[in-house]
Amino acid sequence: MATYAIGDVQGCCDELEALLHELSFDPARDRLWFVGDLVNRGPRSLDVLRLVRRLGDAATTVLGNHDLHLLAIARGAAHLRPADHTLVHVLEAPDRDSLLDWLQSQPVLHHDPTLGVTMVHAGLPPQWDIPLARRCAAELETALRGETQWPAVRANVRQPPGPVGRCARRRGSLAVHHERPHPPAGVRQNRATAAQAQRSAGEDAGGRDPVVPGAGPPVKPERASSAGIGPRSGYHDGDGCSRSTQGASGVAG
Repeated sequence: MATYAIGDVQGCCDELEALLHELSFDPARDRLWFVGDLVNRGPRSLDVLRLVRRLGDAATTVLGNHDLHLLAIARGAAHLRPADHTLVHVLEAPDRDSLLDWLQSQPVLHHDPTLGVTMVHAGLPPQWDIPLARRCAAELETALRGETQWPAVRANVRQPPGPVGRCARRRGSLAVHHERPHPPAGVRQNRATAAQAQRSAGEDAGGRDPVVPGAGPPVKPERASSAGIGPRSGYHDGDGCSRSTQGASGVAG
């Protein structure tokens, strides 16, 4: 059995079908993990939802921001924007209610203790651990599943800058709060001394950043993929769909 993680399908059903063919995917044997954003941008969001739902237990899906946006529109908490024209086919489909109820029942985080892998759309604040993320995800999932009309539910999670995070409900919405403990006085003094030394070194270099012997030039970090699994490859056509079939990462074989 193989397990494959696939990020951000976003309505690109032709490419998804081509990818599954390339993988020789067998739902009786293999498993698919979808890392959120099944819909929008691509021309076949409705077909993607039908396909993934039809896979049953062979597919595991977490919600992404585009999925939540579709649900918010359907539940009366948001309005269609010009860029949302690809969602109209879903909203007008004869099976829209069953598809949307299925989508709304999906988690925002999936944890597999056997594989030791956790899947979530777009990543987590680096100071969070998995138990905290699972608690916050469970609270958000309860809020999402408990509402049929969503004006009171806003799926906004603020990334806390501090080292300690906690989730709490305020005014009907889930928020992530943070607390930044003050460091001890000795640590604060050491930081101030180090900052002054950096400033002095910069002034000695004529206002330029100080040069550290043996250090290379600063390197701009690469942008992480939204799936958190690996870099995405291929190119995008005018409909927003990638023309590459290199979009899957093996989680386990």
